[in-house]
Amino acid sequence: MPKEDFKFGFTLRVRWGECDAQGIVFNAQYMNYVEVAQAEYFRNLGLRLYGDELRKRFDLATVRSTFEFMTPVRVDDLLDIHVSVTRIGNSSITFLTEVYPHETDQPCTRAEVIYANFDADTEVARRVPDDIREIIGTFERSDRSPD
Repeated sequence: MPKEDFKFGFTLRVRWGECDAQGIVFNAQYMNYVEVAQAEYFRNLGLRLYGDELRKRFDLATVRSTFEFMTPVRVDDLLDIHVSVTRIGNSSITFLTEVYPHETDQPCTRAEVIYANFDADTEVARRVPDDIREIIGTFERSDRSPD
């Protein structure tokens, strides 16, 4: 997906604790970047993803994650992380996240992660609430440019 098609993005700096001994971001750290991006995406929509009230009806559990690593990034690099919801199923939401070295147009990492709206008490997937669908749909269809 072209970078300019993403409606949401933010920048973070790679910290030493996210890197291996060579100073390159450790591959498992990218899942954390995706989770941070997801939380920032929802915060941008006015939703407190980890708030107790929202979690009573909308609480995401990872179902599948696929990563493609193109180029390494290193400690102190700035990363522009762009996020889009590409699909909402009955109980699932698919996110596309692309990580770019700051102010470049070639991603270094791409991730597709599928989450299920999950009831932790019953351990059963549940429908994504209609108001959440509407909020996401309105945002993704907007003409808003990436942050």
